[in-house]
Amino acid sequence: MGQHGFGPARVYFVRHPRTGELCDSNAIVGVACTLQFGKALTAEEFPGGDATVRKVLERLGFEVVVQNEGAAFELAEPRGRRDWSADEVRLLVADHLQMLTQYLNGQSFNKSAHRRALLSRLDGRSEAAIEFKHRNVSAVLQRLGYPTLAGYVPAENAQTLVLTEVVLDQMERFADLDRAAESFIDRPAIEVTNPDFMRVLADVPPRQARIEEPAAPYRVRTPIKRNYVERETHNRQLGLAGEKFVVAFERWRLAERDGLGQLADQVRHVALDDGDGLGYDVLSFERDGSPRYLEVKTTALGDTTPFFVTANELEFARSEPERFRLCRVFDFRHSPRFFELVGPVEQHVHLDPATWRASLQ
Repeated sequence: MGQHGFGPARVYFVRHPRTGELCDSNAIVGVACTLQFGKALTAEEFPGGDATVRKVLERLGFEVVVQNEGAAFELAEPRGRRDWSADEVRLLVADHLQMLTQYLNGQSFNKSAHRRALLSRLDGRSEAAIEFKHRNVSAVLQRLGYPTLAGYVPAENAQTLVLTEVVLDQMERFADLDRAAESFIDRPAIEVTNPDFMRVLADVPPRQARIEEPAAPYRVRTPIKRNYVERETHNRQLGLAGEKFVVAFERWRLAERDGLGQLADQVRHVALDDGDGLGYDVLSFERDGSPRYLEVKTTALGDTTPFFVTANELEFARSEPERFRLCRVFDFRHSPRFFELVGPVEQHVHLDPATWRASLQ
């Protein structure tokens, strides 16, 4: 990047179609011109943004991901940061739920075309502003326990209460959404064959700061029809396939990458061999022979999808802060990858109490 005057991207990234990694969009387009025209564009000749690099890459079929809320809001709202009106929110939420239903049913659709179609119906919003509002809707859906739309990473927003009300109202008009979500979550999982283990380790997604709404005079309780994210944890076939995926990776890591075949032979799928309750699923090893305790959480959804941990798993992670790894396997049916959280889980995520055990003694 430095050779052609490009600094690190702040807002716009392009997702690598094979590995899922996020790459600097401006530099990719600028340097790609060397192959096409024999001359690379410099940063001065090719300013990035919504109207240039994003449109070029999406026209070529790439997925452009917008990150960094602060910088993106500056680009998204040239007239200043303004709350969306109720009518604008209703239009965008309806569009979002339509795309989500298609995504869960495995139907193709064009997010860029949807975004452009909304432009003329909204009050001077840019495409980047629409992109971020879709991410805000994803955050609401995630809180309601629904799957989220690939490419729209959930982002918190100060209009959460308004968005939640509109989403709940619109859901009544999308009867197919529940059927699509149920089918997607309950779909059987097939074990991964011949994965490219060189490309399956992913970066840990950054933990977002939570935006608190102004205190209400009463507690707002949000009705949840079905918590599909929680329901996915009961898809035992998916969970087992994810655990076997991590077992295979660990054996490959030790035998093929590190040349330690004897240690690779000792990797054990303890959840399958001994049963649950130990606080981890897989026993593996470091290069020096010290143990690695791996707890595996698998989803067919994206890397920021919430997951559930037991009190036993939390306690075990605290007792083995150097050796415990929580392996979050994501996008399992399409392009399975995983990241690792090392040590106590609460150091990396927000923990919300979901269920309490009640007894009379």
